[in-house]
Amino acid sequence: MRIAVPNKGRLHEPTVDLLERAGLHLVDGADRKLYANTVDPDVTVLFARTNDIPEYVADGAADLGITGYDQVCESAVDLDELLDLDYGTCRIVLAAPEESAISATSDLDGGTVATEFPNVTRNFFEDAGVDVDIAEVSGATELTPHVDMADAIVDITSTGTTLRMNRLEVIDDVLESSVRLFARPDVVDDEKVEHVSTALSSVIAADNQRYIMLNAPEDNLEAVKDVIPGMGGPTVMDIAGTDQVAVHAVVEESNVFEAITDLKSVGATDILVTEIERLVE
Repeated sequence: MRIAVPNKGRLHEPTVDLLERAGLHLVDGADRKLYANTVDPDVTVLFARTNDIPEYVADGAADLGITGYDQVCESAVDLDELLDLDYGTCRIVLAAPEESAISATSDLDGGTVATEFPNVTRNFFEDAGVDVDIAEVSGATELTPHVDMADAIVDITSTGTTLRMNRLEVIDDVLESSVRLFARPDVVDDEKVEHVSTALSSVIAADNQRYIMLNAPEDNLEAVKDVIPGMGGPTVMDIAGTDQVAVHAVVEESNVFEAITDLKSVGATDILVTEIERLVE
């Protein structure tokens, strides 16, 4: 099975890191190589441009692809989304010059919109019932309204800083995107595809979770359970020869600070908090 992943850019390192954390360690995957084997002899990683990955998967060069949802929408190929990997989040937005009279999508009826996403843009305006001319560009989209090439733009943004620097304001949201795992429809039920999807989802599920272990008087067990209910209830084990129990539970990282304080107040001791590498729910 082949997995197509970004070969460079801001999505490359977090994608490779995710594969490594999921146990799919790359073998001989040096920079500039087109592919790498993994510790699983049945899984190979292909390195490709993010916007080419949907076609790689659809055409059969790869079975799975990790790329942005925006890239799949733009490519208009038929892929199944298996998993939101929860990074690379961004928006595609409609923006116009701050000084213009454009304040709504409908104001662009009969106008020109510049974009690197012609398919996404066309679908957006068709759904809105607004007729526009689309000027496809390959870069510097935010400059086009200032040189009379377009009345507005449809472009990708993460923080909005570039738009503000170029005196553009967001008129409407076109698409919400993040990096996701995609598959061809004919391989969705393949056992190896399920294994890869489960491995990746286990890493995502473990993010922002912590494993707490502690000892507490058995008489105080109910109070401890109130503090750390865990996932389906904490694990409780008797400590031989004592009136103490060992309690283990998974809690959200944001709750750890308060949980430790509350646990100490109900007699918990020997509290240990560790990170979780993977969590299969």
